[in-house]
Amino acid sequence: MPNLFNFLIPLSLAAVLVTLAFGIYALFRGGDFGRSYSNKLMRLRVLLQFVAVMVLVAAFWWGHHH
Repeated sequence: MPNLFNFLIPLSLAAVLVTLAFGIYALFRGGDFGRSYSNKLMRLRVLLQFVAVMVLVAAFWWGHHH
């Protein structure tokens, strides 16, 4: 299981970073693209941050109980 967390933690953090970067790009690009995607990408970022925190909590819990 620790090997799974060694994969999931960087993957979840990278997903948050990529989504944040695209969201900021969409926000500053503006126009139709910015209006339709910046808010959706920032909402997706919040969801991915929640998932990343849950993965970190699960890894911490698993490490202390095994």
